[in-house]
Amino acid sequence: MPFARRKSKEPLTETELFDYAVKSLGARMQSIRDLRRKMKERAEPGEDGEAAMDRILARLVDMRYLSDERYAADFTRLRQENRSLGRRRVQQDLQQKGIAGDLIATTLDAAYEDVDEYALLRQHMERKRIKPPTDEKSTARVLRRLMAAGFSPKTVFTVLRQMKAGDAALDRAEAESADE
Repeated sequence: MPFARRKSKEPLTETELFDYAVKSLGARMQSIRDLRRKMKERAEPGEDGEAAMDRILARLVDMRYLSDERYAADFTRLRQENRSLGRRRVQQDLQQKGIAGDLIATTLDAAYEDVDEYALLRQHMERKRIKPPTDEKSTARVLRRLMAAGFSPKTVFTVLRQMKAGDAALDRAEAESADE
């Protein structure tokens, strides 16, 4: 049956839960919050399960298998280099992963201090094959895509003006963003 209920798995012992966490970290890097959420599905319900998860997470941190600082730095570097995303988008993604705000700020400051946002935006447009806008409709579409990629409005408007995009659409969008 395609919609049959999933059988609930037996809760894992603390040793099995530790092995499960290590295996999960071996597959891909995760934040502490993400790993806790994943382990919660397999742990014993209640206070005993929470205590076991706390001990396992502390052990993994002591063993240096788990670190939000390294996770945030690697995540930021990969998003910046491989996907050419702007600072704001990476910040939102890290917040969704449960990274602390002060850690996000220091990580992004370090990662984006020497980055030319204009060059990164152009690289993003090239990588995503975003064509220079020719009319008002395409200008609005490109504007939305670049803002969603995390680039600052000032940078987006500057680059689009250099591309000779529809000035009327840009003026209107710039006025709207200034009002917000």
